[in-house]
Amino acid sequence: MVDFYKTFLLLNYGLLALIVFLIFWKFTILSQKERQYTYYIVFLFLVELVGLILAYIFELQDTSFIYQYYIAGEFLLITNIFIKKLDLPKYTLVISSIIGVIFLIIANIPEINFNLDEAKVASNIVIICLAGFTLLKQVKDDNSSNRFILVDACIFFYYSVSVFIFIIQQQLQNLSEDNFYMILGINTVLSSILYSSFIYTFLKLKK
Repeated sequence: MVDFYKTFLLLNYGLLALIVFLIFWKFTILSQKERQYTYYIVFLFLVELVGLILAYIFELQDTSFIYQYYIAGEFLLITNIFIKKLDLPKYTLVISSIIGVIFLIIANIPEINFNLDEAKVASNIVIICLAGFTLLKQVKDDNSSNRFILVDACIFFYYSVSVFIFIIQQQLQNLSEDNFYMILGINTVLSSILYSSFIYTFLKLKK
């Protein structure tokens, strides 16, 4: 199971790098709303890159402090995508930003025992709701001009399944090594599916 997890982890690094290349290639033909997806991908790429640099160049044994910034950044960027696609009032963006900032402040207070996994689940649930409403709106409006509907569907699928993975992981306190890496492996496979949807969408983009 360790090899299974590591294989898909390395694959995801390659897929992310490929998407970043495609972003630079296709960026000028993206609309303002579509460019929000590129900020999300670049953020994920930078988080992974920083983690690798800290672990293998600076040889830090613990890089878990990145996790809280990953949760906040992911939440802000994805909610921003769907808030704009749903044409929600601008104050919803302000609310989303305030929630992200408050989370970071609380997570960085040592005296507070804050469960980051629970925060991740809550963040995922918000993302699932927004992605679900966006997909329903697109189906209802028969918006064939939406070039990122596959990505929206994969985001909804990825974060929905991730919620169950985090819940299972919390319930099973004494996981064997194989089961632990099996759960991580499933999550990396889901990430591969999500990244592949980005690659497919970017390759199909035309002016």
